Amino acid sequence: MRQARSCWPVLVNKAEDALNTAQNELTQALELVRQLEDSHQRLCKLYDEYRLQEQSRDGTVMGMQASMNHRQFMTQLLGLQQRVLMDLGKAQTSVTQIRKKRLQAEIELHKMQSLVEQDNKAVAQDVKRHEQKQMDELGVRQFILGMQN
Repeated sequence: MRQARSCWPVLVNKAEDALNTAQNELTQALELVRQLEDSHQRLCKLYDEYRLQEQSRDGTVMGMQASMNHRQFMTQLLGLQQRVLMDLGKAQTSVTQIRKKRLQAEIELHKMQSLVEQDNKAVAQDVKRHEQKQMDELGVRQFILGMQN
């Protein structure tokens, strides 16, 4: 009589671990995207504030050194904005890849669970056939014994 294979539960556990790992990676990647978006918004706000400061000084004469420092700082802010945008693009690409990886892990898990179910059904059918064979043999013996009496 056939028994359930012991490899399927191990493979299900492995698939579950892969899915959990992918889900954790996705959570971390989404958090990074959120942090980068927040950073970009803060940099944009800071840049706008400094730009408004410059515009509000219409009549006020700023020293040459202060003016150069102000422009240099604004240029650095723009550079930081561009870098954050590049990092954000990379992080979003990473999120897309991790989502695909998670989907593959989900598919693999469902496949393994399906194989476990199929194996369990096959074992149950085998047990049922074996029990039916024993019942048939018992019935034949009883019939033969009844005929001999």
